[in-house]
Amino acid sequence: MTGSHTAEDRPLPPVGLYVHVPFCVSLCPYCDFVVLTGRAAVGPSNRMAELVSALHVELDLRADLAEAAFSQRAPLTSVYLGGGTPSLLSAVQVGALLDHVARRFGIGDQAEVTLEANPGPTELGDLDGFRAAGVTRLSLGAQSLQPTELRRLGRRHQATDVAAAVGRARAAGFASLSMDLLTDIPGQTLGTWDSTLDMTLALEPDHLSIYLLTLEDPEVDGLTTLDGDHLPVRPGARRWRTAAAAAQDEDRGAAMDERTDERLRRAGLARYELSNHARTGHESRHNLAYWRRLPVEAIGPGAHAFDGARTRRWNAARLDRYLAALLPADSGQAAALPPGGTESIDARTARAESTILALRLTRGVDAAALTDPESGPGLSWAVDADLVRAVGDRLVLSPRGRMLSNEVFSRLLPDAPAAPAARAVG
Repeated sequence: MTGSHTAEDRPLPPVGLYVHVPFCVSLCPYCDFVVLTGRAAVGPSNRMAELVSALHVELDLRADLAEAAFSQRAPLTSVYLGGGTPSLLSAVQVGALLDHVARRFGIGDQAEVTLEANPGPTELGDLDGFRAAGVTRLSLGAQSLQPTELRRLGRRHQATDVAAAVGRARAAGFASLSMDLLTDIPGQTLGTWDSTLDMTLALEPDHLSIYLLTLEDPEVDGLTTLDGDHLPVRPGARRWRTAAAAAQDEDRGAAMDERTDERLRRAGLARYELSNHARTGHESRHNLAYWRRLPVEAIGPGAHAFDGARTRRWNAARLDRYLAALLPADSGQAAALPPGGTESIDARTARAESTILALRLTRGVDAAALTDPESGPGLSWAVDADLVRAVGDRLVLSPRGRMLSNEVFSRLLPDAPAAPAARAVG
């Protein structure tokens, strides 16, 4: 794009920060996030300290750019440490990172500071230390509470570990607790899903992210190049995904979604987005920033940032290239921003994304969008197909539309990705 920026396409200072920590004890076969396991993650030769040092350097470089671009910046309203398994970090490392963020970007007094954790006893980390370091919200990657399903998914924990983790989190003073669960797992039934919901609701979480298991191949989409934001899928994981996809059932997934909506609403956890439910006041501010197209800065391998207008940026996923740029071996060489890529969004795509992301939220979009020459035809088609319904002066996805949301989104902008780039987090 050339020429001066209009008010609608002018970059904005970030309201949130995403920090990617790519280490896990083991790799689940369905996982598409940037994850490194084995000696890089655990043991005496792990690369955790290198990664943390590089995060500090990138944080300074990104803050320098923000200071040069914006004369005034409000403190961040959210910080999200995702992964991977950020709970493998020490409380001292987390505290130092958050102190650095506060110095360079500012963290608001009432900011939401989230850390993802695996519930297994060796992966949960120092919850008391994390809370003292300034983490206010914990997101537990439970995925299921059924032993067979957990084994099938390659998870290392048991249902009892999830309950113990929740108890420890509450004892540490976490007043906002989220859990991630998956539906349409191969072999899962409505009965086992009901059992998982029973056990989950008994733990009284404040927020639930419930995702339909998706089994994609980033290599097919060209995302695993040197500057790509994904790592290649391991052969064993590809075989697992092929078999798992054959065992999935759209009707079963739809029935689970309907059951979920009913059960959680009765329990006081209202759906506020396609995959997210919360008690009042516990909606994820970080996720809402993505869905409202607000600017979010990001650091770490594979992390995505957005300037709130027309540009997305991502860091390359490969750890060696990330570390080489930020921690050069030659002491005389200055640190540089890590490799990666950018995507420029034209005005039409930006408007379509605003509609698409608004439809992800239960509030939906203004019904006046039906008369818009760009989004109107696609929305009218979705209304006729009962995928979108009018509720007062708003248009919202119907229950069937939630399951076929990508079809709705593709009609709104046929030549754009079905889901604008954003890290789905809990």
